[in-house]
Amino acid sequence: MKILIHNGHLLDPASGFDAKADLAIADGKVVAMGQVSKDFHADKQIDASNCWVIPGLVDACARLGEPGHEHEGMLESELTAAVAGGVTSVVCLPDTQPVLDEPGLVEMLQFRAKRLHLANVYPLGALTRGLQGEVLTPMVELTQAGCVGFTQAEYAISNTQSLQRAMQYAATFGYAIWLRAQDSYLGKGIVASGPLATRMGLSGVPAAAETIALHTYIDLMRMTGARVHVSKLSSAAGVDLVRSAKAEGLSLSCDVSIHNLHFTDADIGYFDTRARLTPPLRQQRDREALRQGLADGTIDILVSDHTPVEGDAKALPFAQAEPGATGLELLLSASLKWAAQSQVDKLRALKVITSAPATLLGLPDRGGLSLGAPADVCVLDPHASWQVLPENLRSQCKHTPFAFDLSGSEMTAQVRATLVDGRVAYQAPGMI
Repeated sequence: MKILIHNGHLLDPASGFDAKADLAIADGKVVAMGQVSKDFHADKQIDASNCWVIPGLVDACARLGEPGHEHEGMLESELTAAVAGGVTSVVCLPDTQPVLDEPGLVEMLQFRAKRLHLANVYPLGALTRGLQGEVLTPMVELTQAGCVGFTQAEYAISNTQSLQRAMQYAATFGYAIWLRAQDSYLGKGIVASGPLATRMGLSGVPAAAETIALHTYIDLMRMTGARVHVSKLSSAAGVDLVRSAKAEGLSLSCDVSIHNLHFTDADIGYFDTRARLTPPLRQQRDREALRQGLADGTIDILVSDHTPVEGDAKALPFAQAEPGATGLELLLSASLKWAAQSQVDKLRALKVITSAPATLLGLPDRGGLSLGAPADVCVLDPHASWQVLPENLRSQCKHTPFAFDLSGSEMTAQVRATLVDGRVAYQAPGMI
């Protein structure tokens, strides 16, 4: 099928392209950018007037509910939410039921995802069997099955020797390890340590829970030469440690979630479980350090941390409520909102959710717009403002601190159309 996207402002962070231009697509590939030949006869045209045309987003941290919730059709609902948010590539975590620690499970997940013809799915495989932190998984076989890296998700490896062996093995084959920086004992609290935690009577998670784990990872990286990505950095002290490690030349990268980038512990309000998250929301000083770190490149990418939670699991006292929030539909708006508030260039704001995560994941054909590349494209209205309302979210999870009644603020930018491999996966009503 031939598609022509015309009258739009084309933005490609990977190449720095920033100009009004048309985009021609044929057989799922980009065949022309800028001036399109008159001989190109499109089967479908998309008018992108007053819109940006950007690469499809790459979300490097999301949970899709499968395997484990096939009966609820969660894979379809969450990938539908993804394309509605302009996300064309989703990296999912292995803490499913069962855990993604066998090649057959990875292959089945990707097979089910491809049948839906929505967003591309790239699993992170379990680093250890059952995420128990002891026996290593068959990383080579999992990579052949489609895994783009290995992680423990929220499960720490308390046995440092096991972690060292995992890093040594991964380094041998050039695999990346994705780890949450959280001490398994200090990280058992509910909210960030501080005056608010004391007033609320909730157990706290000190910033030291993050920095102690980071110190361990950095020392083991020096020993093994492993490539490590730290997921969901949350503290100012953590940002400082990552900055120092990068200056040393270590192969360390990291990300921050949209929630920690925009909210603080004060946004918990009166025990609102929509703000019950992992890692917990921290103080304003931490949020500002995270924003600056993302702006100057210390933090490499921005993730949605999409974690669907059932309504019953949120309708509990704050300490017993399950942590998590929806995010796939909010990633693009959250990035542009941060850019506007922090006076960050729009190409930088788009890079952290497109080409940068694609590069980290080893996906050279995703996250950019270039001739011959797969046509993963998002058309968005940068001037639109909208309220996050539960009834308008396509995910089965409706809980988010970005909800208008909790945040009191509107989101910027709205997706009008999303193409995955040259196929229209989402189109807003009235978009021609």
